[in-house]
Amino acid sequence: MRRHREGHLVQRIGWLRAAVLGANDGILSTASLIVGVAAANASQASILITGIAGLVAGAMSMAAGEYVSVSSQADTERADIARETAELNEEPEAERLELAAIYRQRGLDHDLALQVADQLMSHDALGAHLRDELGISEEVAARPVQAALASAASFATGAILPVLTVLAFSGERLVVAVTIVSLALLATTGAIGARTGGASIWRGAARVVFWGALAMAVTAGIGHLFGARV
Repeated sequence: MRRHREGHLVQRIGWLRAAVLGANDGILSTASLIVGVAAANASQASILITGIAGLVAGAMSMAAGEYVSVSSQADTERADIARETAELNEEPEAERLELAAIYRQRGLDHDLALQVADQLMSHDALGAHLRDELGISEEVAARPVQAALASAASFATGAILPVLTVLAFSGERLVVAVTIVSLALLATTGAIGARTGGASIWRGAARVVFWGALAMAVTAGIGHLFGARV
């Protein structure tokens, strides 16, 4: 018998959001930093160092922030698991009725809900309660190190391209080149994210490009205004 497999868009929202956010942040923050420093008439070496420093600092910041955030989630999950384990040991009948009540809310009648609760608890009582009562499963469990590395990698992937552009252009062409390359990359990531999420690729690209252009225009203006050298 052939197995029917379904791929729903909602299953991709978590990793998609993190990957797109990291790459966009890497492109935009690094490009804006480069454009701002270049607009202040800094040397190409200074601009390159600034871009590399922004790449490294941004990737580390993304990794640290994601690690702390997901670690807090993991701590909460562990506390919930410990509490649920204790409740199952101390009040198994109350937990049975609680699980059955959840299934009744989902449309099962009283007897069938109790039967389903009994069967699932006989197979894996803790797993059934974690999944159906608390929404915790192996697929969505918090993994701090994995999340930190993924965030750092996605940021660095986006940030490296504006930095490489600095190596290929110099002088007045550098600002134009970095701006064009970065906006094209932002449009691409916005379109990919929208396409994978089932939304309009034009709308996804347009909104990312708008905010990217605004950010680079502001930093370029600040660079021209202060004329500071790095």
